[in-house]
Amino acid sequence: MTASIDDMRLLVLGGTAFLGRAIAAAAVRRGHDVTCAARGSSGDAPAPLIKLDRDDPDGLAPLRGERFDAVVDVAKISYPHVRRAVDEIEAGHWTFVSSISAYEQFRTGGVDDPVFDPVYEQGTAQTMDSYGAIKVASENAVRDVYGENAFIVRAGLITGRGDVSDRFGYWPARLSGDGQAVVPDAPDQATHHVDVEDLAAWVVGGAERRVGGTFNASGLPVPLGELLARIKAAVGGDAEIVPVGEQQLIDLEVGWWSGPRSLPLWIPNGHIIGANWDVRPAIDAGLKFRSVEEAALSALEHERELGLARPRKAGLTRGEEAHILGAV
Repeated sequence: MTASIDDMRLLVLGGTAFLGRAIAAAAVRRGHDVTCAARGSSGDAPAPLIKLDRDDPDGLAPLRGERFDAVVDVAKISYPHVRRAVDEIEAGHWTFVSSISAYEQFRTGGVDDPVFDPVYEQGTAQTMDSYGAIKVASENAVRDVYGENAFIVRAGLITGRGDVSDRFGYWPARLSGDGQAVVPDAPDQATHHVDVEDLAAWVVGGAERRVGGTFNASGLPVPLGELLARIKAAVGGDAEIVPVGEQQLIDLEVGWWSGPRSLPLWIPNGHIIGANWDVRPAIDAGLKFRSVEEAALSALEHERELGLARPRKAGLTRGEEAHILGAV
């Protein structure tokens, strides 16, 4: 690790949506010279945007001849995107945002737990089964060039403003209301998440300090029952929390984790996503996160801006809740 760079020329491969946008915005606030590079189809960037198409084998041509103090790549599910970037872009430091989905097995919760065999291809929304394996291949591509100085961020569930999955925000929105709110009867199940702005601030700080290594990046685990109780207390709603057995929910075709007709953050049957990952090294390296209460109030503010009655990508409608409660 070298000395911190106070005035950094930073390239964000992305920068127009969710985490990439939050990273670029955090770097701008800290006074860095930030450039974003993306198609630009997801929205405006908080810094100058170079429009390019990473699906094009020559798509990085607009960046030729440039050198950056640091690069942050948030490529979601494409090994070719990452491979071409580390080969073609000159930088002093490289951050790649990976995922805890890279793990195939949970043993200790540390970064040395077994990961998937790498898949060297470009994925799509229709091939998410390869998501973790493509992340592993992408991590390896960065390490091939930057070695132990590569900053690999295996993020857990990222929440907050700009999250298009509607997962965490469902609970503050629902529990701020009234009536009977269906929840999974799994009070001891571990949950973990990290707010996008907290993660972005840590990523930028890591680039400033030239942090190297692989880290699990998420909040400390909170049992689901405690999480929902704290959210309800924070948002001050009149909803009655009604636990329903996990097998009953499965029999009634209620989805888990995300998606339509689902209960977000619920992870039945000991799925690896809900494992108790060791995030202490990231905390020791400067990762800080807001409390459940702060996250809930921020999420509720955003939910109200979007409209509490809007169609959602995750969660249950009141009609679906009534059907479930009538069947149990």
